[in-house]
Amino acid sequence: MSAIKMHKYHGLGNDYLIFDPNENGGLMQERKIEMLCRRNFGLGADGILYGPLFEDGRIKVGIYNSDGSQAESSGNGVRIFAKYLKDAAYVKEQKFSLTTKAGDAEIEFLDAEGSLTRVNMGKADFMSALLPGKNPPHETANESLMFHGALYNAVCLSLGSPNCVIMTEDVSCQKAKELGPYVENAEYFSGRMNLELCRVCDRKRLKIENYERGSGYTLASGTGACAAAAAAYRMGLTDRKVTVEMPGGSLWVEMAEDGSIYMTGPVEKIGTFTLEEDFFS
Repeated sequence: MSAIKMHKYHGLGNDYLIFDPNENGGLMQERKIEMLCRRNFGLGADGILYGPLFEDGRIKVGIYNSDGSQAESSGNGVRIFAKYLKDAAYVKEQKFSLTTKAGDAEIEFLDAEGSLTRVNMGKADFMSALLPGKNPPHETANESLMFHGALYNAVCLSLGSPNCVIMTEDVSCQKAKELGPYVENAEYFSGRMNLELCRVCDRKRLKIENYERGSGYTLASGTGACAAAAAAYRMGLTDRKVTVEMPGGSLWVEMAEDGSIYMTGPVEKIGTFTLEEDFFS
C-alpha cells in the first residue's frame, strides 16, 4: 500500500481519525487501528471512522473503537463524519441520512460549514434485554446493580449501543476511570457496556462523565449524552430539552413527543496527515 491520508476531527475533545477508502484506494487493516489510535505510537484518537461506503443509494460508515473493536454507532462520530462528507464534497444537501451498524441517522447541518449539526439519534430502548436472565422483560430504570463492591441505582438503555447511566453526585474523571472497567465488563450484561455518571443540576442541565467500552475515558460522548438525558427524563428529573455538560464541552439534547432523541453539537477539523508507507506493512 502507498502512503495514505488520515483526516482528524474532534467533537468536544472526542477525537476520531477518518480513513477514506475512496481516497486511499485500499482497505483499513483492523490490526493497525489500535496502534493508529495510541497517543505515543500513532496519530492518537478515541476511534476510527471508515468510509464513506456506498450501497443501494445509502452512505455508510464503519465506526471502530481505539482497541480495534467495532461500535454500532457514535453520536460524536456521526457528527464528525457528516462534517467530513461536507468538507470532501460527498454531500451538498442540508439534510441527509447516514447509515451505521445500528441503522440510519438523520442529519441536518445548521450552518454553511457543517460545523454545527443536529442528529436524530432514534429512540431509547429501556427493556431489560440488556440484562440477560431477567424475566419477565421490564424497563431497567432504577435497577440496583453491584459494581466494584458497591450498589448503584442504574438506568440501562440502548441507543444503538448499550449504556448504563448512574445518577450520582460524584461525577468526576477519577470516579469514571475507577468504575468504568467494572461496568464495561460486568456479568449483568450480554456484551461490554458504556458508562455515564450523571448529576442532575436542574431541570434543564446535566453534568456527566463518560467511560466508553473499547476506548476508555473520553472527554465527551454524543451517545452518552443522549443516554443520560433520556434516563433523566424517563425518571421525571428533567424537561424535554437539556444541556449536557461534559469535560470537553456541552451538547444540547431534546426528547421529541414521539420518543425520538435529537442531539445538537459542534465539530472541528484538526488536520490531514500522511502516514509513512511502512506503517501498514
